[in-house]
Amino acid sequence: MAKWLEGFASFMWGTPLIVLLVGGGLFFLLYSRALPFRHFGHGFAILTGRYDNLSDQGTLSHFQALTTALSGTLGLGNIAGVALAITAGGPGAVFWMWLTAIVGIATKFFTATAAVMYRGYDSQGQLQGGPMYVIREGLGKRWLPLAVFFAFAGLCGTQPVFQINQLVAMLRTSVAYPLQLASEQAHFGFDFSVGLICALLVLTVISGNLPRIGSVTSRLIPAMVIGYMLMTGGILIAHSSEIPAAFALILQDAFSGQAVAGGALGTVIQVGVSRGAFSNEAGIGTESMAHGAARTNEPVREGLVAMTGPVIDTLIVCTCTALVILITGVWHSTEADGVTLTANAFSSTYGSWGPLLLTVMVIFLSLSTIMTFWYYGSKCLGFLIGAQYQHHYVWVYCLLIVAGSVGSIGVIFNFLIGMYAAMAIPTMVSALILAPHILRAAKLYFAQQEDRR
Repeated sequence: MAKWLEGFASFMWGTPLIVLLVGGGLFFLLYSRALPFRHFGHGFAILTGRYDNLSDQGTLSHFQALTTALSGTLGLGNIAGVALAITAGGPGAVFWMWLTAIVGIATKFFTATAAVMYRGYDSQGQLQGGPMYVIREGLGKRWLPLAVFFAFAGLCGTQPVFQINQLVAMLRTSVAYPLQLASEQAHFGFDFSVGLICALLVLTVISGNLPRIGSVTSRLIPAMVIGYMLMTGGILIAHSSEIPAAFALILQDAFSGQAVAGGALGTVIQVGVSRGAFSNEAGIGTESMAHGAARTNEPVREGLVAMTGPVIDTLIVCTCTALVILITGVWHSTEADGVTLTANAFSSTYGSWGPLLLTVMVIFLSLSTIMTFWYYGSKCLGFLIGAQYQHHYVWVYCLLIVAGSVGSIGVIFNFLIGMYAAMAIPTMVSALILAPHILRAAKLYFAQQEDRR
């Protein structure tokens, strides 16, 4: 079973997903003739709140919808995922992460616009958005099995066990061992305590449902992004003369694969694309559930907001992480990988304060991801069994947080990340089929904006 699940996860994050996400994003980009790309300024203007209307349908403001979506993407993927990409695929993998983000901008525009355009009502009469509702409302009942498939994959793929397990492991290494709060032989008590505290913190926030999550993320995410930019900015300034060489290395290795054993260019591309997709989630479908809750009657508006996500997540945050790892030289001077490699890069400039600052960042980013994943999972569960029963998921979710903090996720990890990737199938299929309707709405919206000038 373990070997089968490992193969399942590897297949789902392999070539089929690359073709679907990158190929689909490239289609959206060419099909729209880069129409959304010409309106980034308008997208950022919407985030200021000048277009918010309290009488519109929806729950979250445009800004809260974006920060909620970003809270599900910003996290270990930006800190540990980039390091893993460089370790496995070399510096060239970063270029393919950029490419994934660029086509992901077009994907996010189409999927988020569809999430608002084809909103539907749940069993309690509440307006909801997300790929399952896009399929049901936009494609019709005969496509309902695809909607059910998304909801099931989303319920499985947004479990908190991986995030909490990695968070506890990092706290154990960076806090518990140095302060002698635990040892390598006896750390159950520390792990359980951290898991219980995290579960209580998450329960406090998610008991207020989506509005409270949106309120928390709208404050937390901007602060974390600015804080991380300041941290990485200090390193970049200290090594500013090495930045051009780092960019040159990324571009050179992207098409040669020299930094990978055997010069396997295919490995560079696959690692970069899969890590990029995992980082910004464009086309996966989770972000559509957040953007589908936006308070707006203009679907295209939310599409413009959503497409800023890959820019912030991958082109800015992930690039900063990659440059820090490359210019400090830790990527080829140590055997460490993942978050440890990133921590080594920070400690090379900030000393013992580096890992500590990074730990604080990871704590908040991981907790925000766990909170948002509860919302995604509960929406998927509500679609499957009825919204009137989804409130019970709160208690199951908190128990999973505690269980994930003390248990070995081993086999289940491969199942979870495989199902996470599986969400892309219904999300991209529905968006590709509905693309003509979305583009027609976009052209009409931009024409109206021109007339108002």
